[in-house]
Amino acid sequence: MMTLEKFEEASELVKKVTNPTKLVFSEYLSTQTGAKVYLKPENMQHTGAYKIRGAYYKISTLTEEERNRGLITASAGNHAQGVAFAAREFGCKATIVMPTVTPLIKVNRTKSYGAEVVLHGDVYDDAYQYACKLAEENGYTFVHPFNDLDVATGQGSIAMEIVQELPTVDYILVPIGGGGLITGVSTLAKMLNPKIKVIGVEPAGAASMTAALKAGEVVELDSANTIADGTAVKEVGDQNLPYVQENVDDILLVEDEPNICNFITATLSAHDYRVSQAHTGKDALSIITSQCPDLILLDLGLPDMDGMEIIRQVRTWASIPIIVISARIQEQEKVKALDLGADDYLTKPIGTSELLARIRTAMRHSNRLNTDSLLYKRPFQAKDLVIDFDKHLVTVGGQETHLTQNEFKIIALLAKNSGRV
Repeated sequence: MMTLEKFEEASELVKKVTNPTKLVFSEYLSTQTGAKVYLKPENMQHTGAYKIRGAYYKISTLTEEERNRGLITASAGNHAQGVAFAAREFGCKATIVMPTVTPLIKVNRTKSYGAEVVLHGDVYDDAYQYACKLAEENGYTFVHPFNDLDVATGQGSIAMEIVQELPTVDYILVPIGGGGLITGVSTLAKMLNPKIKVIGVEPAGAASMTAALKAGEVVELDSANTIADGTAVKEVGDQNLPYVQENVDDILLVEDEPNICNFITATLSAHDYRVSQAHTGKDALSIITSQCPDLILLDLGLPDMDGMEIIRQVRTWASIPIIVISARIQEQEKVKALDLGADDYLTKPIGTSELLARIRTAMRHSNRLNTDSLLYKRPFQAKDLVIDFDKHLVTVGGQETHLTQNEFKIIALLAKNSGRV
């Protein structure tokens, strides 16, 4: 059972391993909505996400015997890093089972905290089943990423901080994957102030909580497809559902496709690149022919023209880098696209960090990368640097960053020349 006393305990405990994430007022979003909009920058945590809160509090409730058996979990990346980091703090072993499609950067960061990583399955649910099997075979203690009320209590510490910093908050918007975050945040928010409205935000392609609320019970989706890889969950937690039913006021569904385009457009535009969008194959070919862009992100599912034909036509006259994005996991299609001249082939869902990394690589290989752009440059100061030449790991002021080989070489060279390594 989730109680105010446990939320208060968790809020104090997690301060040992979390960074203060003060609310950030968004002038842009406030102007767009006509309201005062604040962001809670949990991406500034040591592990890049709020998941460290639930993982650390959960592990703190375990007995010494349970910790000494070793911990295991399944995760698409953020909970994995949270458990790995927390396990290191408690001095216990951690094994993390991750889907094979997990972005490499999340895999490497999880390993950097000392955990053993096992890749298995295409989605979280596949990894979860395998992790349960390993736990049973080896006697590990399982730390569930969301279907655990102690984990949800740890995540709920976010609501405590929001209300303490902004007592007049009217609405809290919370993303939904398996339901642990919204369970903790909504339950504590209602305890502190029943007038606060808690709104869930869920990918339309992985709307497992919406389906559960409609059915009145947990249901398993046939698939969970979304660019937000951390929310690609086919079945929400049965321990979470009753709290969501009681405390969440509404859930909004977000479609991937228009938001992928808008995100890419906004991000690349902000980094000094000209961006054009096309929603049909013929429009895409017309824009490519007339504007000769620096990069082509090609969805093979565009209507009215086969994406392969677009690749074929472009390659008759231009060497523009082409990154194919497909919803179909077909090896023959991938081979055909690459044979026709595509530079890369990505299968949905793909995380935004990996997408940007692939864009950088394609642009760099074609000598079209704008080296004055923030997309290329990573802010750093050549002092107090710790450089791990084997892992391509740069630590600045305690913050670890994994870089591509070329980026690493550049930063290492600059640091050496500064004499401050």
